[in-house]
Amino acid sequence: MQTVKIVIVGCGRVGSTLACQLVEEGHEVSVVDENVAAFGRLGEDFAGQMVVGSGIDEEVLRRAGIEQADCFASVTNGDNRNIMAAQIAQKIFSVKRVITRIYDPIRAAVYGELGLETMCPTTLGAAVLHEFFVTGHNVAHDGTLPAGQASASA
Repeated sequence: MQTVKIVIVGCGRVGSTLACQLVEEGHEVSVVDENVAAFGRLGEDFAGQMVVGSGIDEEVLRRAGIEQADCFASVTNGDNRNIMAAQIAQKIFSVKRVITRIYDPIRAAVYGELGLETMCPTTLGAAVLHEFFVTGHNVAHDGTLPAGQASASA
């Protein structure tokens, strides 16, 4: 397995879980969050880097190592911040693999059409529930996405 450098903006439930999984796999991970207390979700033995600051501040992103990053994810609670952070990573720092969480399905679709990889939990969640109701397939049991839902974009 090749080690990759990943910058994650947002240390909530998704960001912290992703960061811990990636560090456990041996990847180099930097997590950016404005709230120092959020880093508590990572645990005391977190081997990655924690950077306090805004994910839309270029200097903060530089401190997180974005200039060497292979991958970038913005997973804060704000669609606008996530979109802006992802665009900075993609356009200014030329990170190869950039994805952003966007709660609003319409925004996710629009930015997806503009070349930004998006993950819309609203659309994905509705698809999982629909699959459960229609087929009885429960994604919680096997971790697979419902048929036709391989794309993360809305």
